[in-house]
Amino acid sequence: MLLTGAASGIGRATAIRLAAEGAAIFAVDRSEEGLAGTAEAVGGPGTLTTRVVDVTDESAVVAAVREAVDVLGGIDVLANVAGAHRTTPIDELTVEDLNFLFSVNLVGTALFCREAQRHLPDGTGVIVNVSSLSATQGNPYMSAYSASKGAVLSFSLSLAAELSHRRIRVVPVSPGSTLTPLTLRPDVLPQGRDHRYFDRILAPFGAADPEQIASVIAFAASSDASYLTGLDLRVDGGSHM
Repeated sequence: MLLTGAASGIGRATAIRLAAEGAAIFAVDRSEEGLAGTAEAVGGPGTLTTRVVDVTDESAVVAAVREAVDVLGGIDVLANVAGAHRTTPIDELTVEDLNFLFSVNLVGTALFCREAQRHLPDGTGVIVNVSSLSATQGNPYMSAYSASKGAVLSFSLSLAAELSHRRIRVVPVSPGSTLTPLTLRPDVLPQGRDHRYFDRILAPFGAADPEQIASVIAFAASSDASYLTGLDLRVDGGSHM
């Protein structure tokens, strides 16, 4: 398994979950310290190899996929969890905001998909791309973030159609509010703005733990989901029922 965004949050939880199930994982992230923490947290019969990679660096992605194939002896699952979040009120939105969010969320995902699909086995290969509930549900101050995650979702659905002739499954997973370092930052919502909208959409089940999202990723990547492809798996605790 090749896993991006493995240094914290949903990515770390996914590494722990899949290693516990015996997976051999090649885990990448731009945070060397975070990857070390993931390696320390991983237990079980699986194995974990970590590499520092910037998902927006095309040459680094190409090299990382090549190394993953060598280390693992092939790739059967790609899970793109790496992502970035930034609130951008429309009157403060900059080109740098747009470039940053689309580079990490869309370009990074697309580059890994492009490179890894060459090595995925026909009939059993799987790609799981983490999008967001924000891809299909508007949220104030997140227009750029939502657009970047909407791009991940539409990219994934189209890729599922494109790879269907090889019977490679592509499954986007869209978490709702999840307790990760990205969402727990004090600046996750802009100061001095009206936040009442978010009070209306609190999930009845509360915010998810990363492990709850990791369990859905694990399912989507498993043979239990062998007839599932091209479907957005929304994991939102009922916030938008």
